[in-house]
Amino acid sequence: MKRVTRRKIVSADNGTITFFVGALINEGINLVLKNIIAEPRPVQRGGLYTEYGMPSSHSQMMWFFASYSVLFLIFRLHHISNYVMELLWKVLVAVGLITAAAIVAYSRVYLLYHSWAQVLLGAMVGMLLGCGWFVVVHVLFTPLFPTVASWSVCERLMIRDTSLIPNILWFEYTHARTESRARNRKLTSMKSQ
Repeated sequence: MKRVTRRKIVSADNGTITFFVGALINEGINLVLKNIIAEPRPVQRGGLYTEYGMPSSHSQMMWFFASYSVLFLIFRLHHISNYVMELLWKVLVAVGLITAAAIVAYSRVYLLYHSWAQVLLGAMVGMLLGCGWFVVVHVLFTPLFPTVASWSVCERLMIRDTSLIPNILWFEYTHARTESRARNRKLTSMKSQ
């Protein structure tokens, strides 16, 4: 009996890749700022820190993520069927993202890892970089996505362009549901034979 092995294939989206690159740039800028400002962490905690605290990298990353995601939610995800429901879930997700970023920022001060100034500067830098990166991606890179996705190396790596799909979440959901139903019908018909 011949054993069939399945390779796990991972595909990526140009938008996801550019978001990841933006997150790496955000972290790099945080390291540069920490070494330029060179402000130590609060001493109340009693521990010795080898890393500077200004700006807070946790706060900066969370606000980068929240601001980029909220802009993505507003400008990139559109579903036409029910405007009121779309608006409601967008508001709920946006509030959730902002709340999560605020909780992380507060927790850094509460746990005495950072001062309020360190956390607030991290939040401001993160928001600026998140908004700026969103503009760069959607003004400069998005028009190039179809061309990049057609390169042979991208086809081999299964890097795709979804920039023309108005709501990628709905698209993925409906296609997965359709495929699952088709496979289920095929399995059922094979069993009945």
